[in-house]
Formats: sequence, C-alpha cells, structure tokens
Amino acid sequence: MTGWFKTASRLPGFLFALTCFALTAAGGCSDGTKPAQLPGTGEARRIVALAPSLAELVFAAGAGEYLVGTVEYSDFPPPAQIVPRVGNAFRVDLERLTQLQPDLVLVWGSGNPADMQLRLKELGFPVLTLEPRSLEDVAKHVRLVGRFAGTQNIADAAATAYSDSLAETFASYAAEPSQKVFFQISADPWFTVNGEHVISRIIGRCGGINVFADADVLAPSVSLEAIIAADPDVIVAAVARRGQTDWQQQWQRFDRVSAVRNQQLVGIESDKISRSGLRLADGARQLCSALAGFREAGS
Repeated sequence: MTGWFKTASRLPGFLFALTCFALTAAGGCSDGTKPAQLPGTGEARRIVALAPSLAELVFAAGAGEYLVGTVEYSDFPPPAQIVPRVGNAFRVDLERLTQLQPDLVLVWGSGNPADMQLRLKELGFPVLTLEPRSLEDVAKHVRLVGRFAGTQNIADAAATAYSDSLAETFASYAAEPSQKVFFQISADPWFTVNGEHVISRIIGRCGGINVFADADVLAPSVSLEAIIAADPDVIVAAVARRGQTDWQQQWQRFDRVSAVRNQQLVGIESDKISRSGLRLADGARQLCSALAGFREAGS
C-alpha cells in the first residue's frame, strides 16, 4: 500500500496507526518514570502535536501560533504545513523534540506507538494523551487544548459550532438504522471499522448499520468473501478528494452485491471522515446526505 487508504494514495503509515495499535484509555498524562508537570491553564506556549489530527485541534482551539512542532502529513489548516516536523506518527526525533523545548506534547493514544509514548514520559516530556472515542470527545479535546493554551474563548466557540453542526445534521437526516453499510478504508487488503470506531457511530446516526460492527478490533482486516456475504446495501469509501470514482470501478464486477447492483457507492473525503478533528462535522453531513438520498431513491 502506498497511502493511509489505498484509494486515497496519501498519508503513508496512518493506515497502520488506524489498524495496528490497540485502543488505549485517555488521560495517561504523566505516569512515566520521570513524571513531568503539565502546564497550567493558559500557560502552554510551546506545543508539539504528534498526529495531523492533533495539529488540527490546536489550530481549531485558536492556539496555532503556539504550535512549534508536529509530524509528517500535518497539512490542515494550511499554516500547519510550515510547522517544523519532529518525525512521523511512529518515530520521533527526540533530539529535535528536545531542542523545541515543548511545554505540552499532544499524543494520539491509539495512533502513536505505546512504547514511544512511554519513552516520552520517561524522558520527562509533559505528555497529554488524547483518544477521541466519540464525536463528543472531539469537542471536549478542542476545549481542553484551549484551556491549556489560554485560548478558551476561541476553542469554546469552535467546539460549540462543531457540536451544533452535528446536531443539525443528525436532526435533519434522522432515520431508524436500516441500511447495511460497508465502510471501506482500503482495498486489497480490505480494511474497515468496527462498532467502536467514531466512523461507525456516524454511520449509525445517519441511519446505517455497520456490517462489521461486531469485529473484535477497531479497524479489522476483512476478506472480500466476507464483504460479499454481508451483502451491504451501501458501500462508503474514504477517498483523497470528493468526486473520486476510480475505486468504484473495482466493484463493478461484483454486481451480486446489493450496493453495486443498485449503484449505491459513495466516496467521502478521507480527511473529513477519518481524522478526529472538527471537519468530522462536514464528513458526517456528506455521509448522512448520501444515505438519505439512497433511501429516498429506494422508497
């Protein structure tokens, strides 16, 4: 594979972050052998974010000017592209990180390797672990970053706008879950999400039923045979850009699958559905709108 999602052809490595690391509990901020003191409210002035989604959260909280380091593929908003890199989601240049003298290091609980997180804590870096396990957690994390950075008014306004947008979307497209949905992270190998994943929660709120909700891991690998046997009514794929359709061509030879036979295949921009940032509100609206359109067409 050459990217986070094969269909996206971008973000190499992040597919592995999504699929290979166990979900960890949030809040393990300073439990290493050399505990570090987290900054107080309004005191974080040198922040490092070790995932693109975390960099987004910092900017959303109005603290972008305090972001002194991040990792590869942090590309949104545009100012994030010029923030110095300290490595990637799996490997951090500790010398470079030390030189930046961060007073707050944001890590992604299930995306950054556990041994890397432990090492950062052992070395005394002030680590705050964030693990969004629900749509609501994203807003909570924006507010939290805002409190640390002293930009709480901006963070609160952004979080409220995000929550209001989600509420409006789910109210507008409210429906009893009825459509069987397969969410495609990648093809050959095939990866999807289970019922604990934020994406699956969006599917449910949009009136869909995740056909692999009962899988044991957050982002399981599944066989093509299992997908065909599940016979989804709708196939949703994460794509690099809106309107990308090449992935749909791969499905056309499987017209025994209801979604293919009825041409109910939709691509959602990967950054708006797979990154745990405020753009999830846009991704949710795209997904809900698509499912509603298919329901109306079939009624």
